Amino acid sequence: MGFGAAVAAARALTNPAGLGLAANGGLVGETFRSLGAMARRRPACVAMAVDAFALRIEAAAREHPNLADPLARRLTAAVIGGRRVEALRTARKLVDLMGVTRTLTTVSPVIMELLALNGLLDENPTNDSFAWVTLGGGVPTTEPFFGLPAGLIRHFNPGPGRAERVAPDAMLAQVLTRSANDIVSYLDDISALGNHGLALLRRVACADGATRHVLLLPGTSFGRVSNSTPQDLVGAFDGVLRTDTTYTRAVKNLLTRAGVPAGSELLVVGHSLGGITAMNLACDLDVVTTYRLTHVVTVGSPIDNKRPVDPSVQIVSLVNKHDVIPGLDGRGPAAARDVPDGWLELTWLDERYDYPLSHAPQAYAGTLSGDTLPHRGRVNDLLAAYEGEIVSNQPYQLLDK
Repeated sequence: MGFGAAVAAARALTNPAGLGLAANGGLVGETFRSLGAMARRRPACVAMAVDAFALRIEAAAREHPNLADPLARRLTAAVIGGRRVEALRTARKLVDLMGVTRTLTTVSPVIMELLALNGLLDENPTNDSFAWVTLGGGVPTTEPFFGLPAGLIRHFNPGPGRAERVAPDAMLAQVLTRSANDIVSYLDDISALGNHGLALLRRVACADGATRHVLLLPGTSFGRVSNSTPQDLVGAFDGVLRTDTTYTRAVKNLLTRAGVPAGSELLVVGHSLGGITAMNLACDLDVVTTYRLTHVVTVGSPIDNKRPVDPSVQIVSLVNKHDVIPGLDGRGPAAARDVPDGWLELTWLDERYDYPLSHAPQAYAGTLSGDTLPHRGRVNDLLAAYEGEIVSNQPYQLLDK
């Protein structure tokens, strides 16, 4: 009888019609689990997770017709089936047909689901946690390919953060003469700042007699993986996974060097990594207890895994659904996570721009300045307290060290 029970248990633990290859725990269990993964024997939990991701991809395709393209469907089916060679070949065909940017735009609504599926089915147990967290709508704390933790990534971004006051060049100075308390104007100013380490602090004598400050933070430079400023790819990965980053520390140094009085009301507008950093400032207890951070406006930023220390801070997130970057926090169109209560997320689908153009601040400004969306007026109404005379527009060079 004992032998029969053991055989029945073994069948339940390995039969795809039962629990699948469900051996787990201990030296023997982990050995069998690893061998099963290499042999592509899926436990029942993985099979159900794959089905759940497949349903999410199908749901996203209803909202994003590009995913119904035959090659796109073949790509997603190959990833769901764990057929990596076929997936790579299909991706290559998509790139040959559409180009890299259009291919990224096509799969951007489900890119997190595809990365999570790859993590579940790639026979590499170190990145499985990324997939399970993404499935549950949680906050990924590792990158999706090798499962590297946030604590390791921070070692590649170790600078204490520094800010130096600089004079604007001729082009930036000309743009700043047209500055106004308007979301499109803020994006124009961020575009003029570029992504080579500059940030801008504005002091405004407001209509109600108060002096308020506006901080403008640009996004990532794609020239090199790492450079001497916080606006690099290493800083972007770090900013998504953590809140205490070189960019955050450099901005705090900026506010100190600028002599912004304690208790001052502060609006932070950030694009891409700048928006991530704006949210990281809202998550920083020192910042919210020193200054009165009233609004954070993010543009094309993956910030849904962040939570401000002070829930009274008004969070505004602007997202073009044709932009790949905002979905990198794990919350895609069919994800299990909703926008937190009290946040304002304004989205639209502008197909005039493929990625990376769809991610550029100029593209966001162009869409918002048109007549088809009410979002510009809605955001400007929220920021009405910052109307007034611009007393100073001071750029700062941010540095890692």
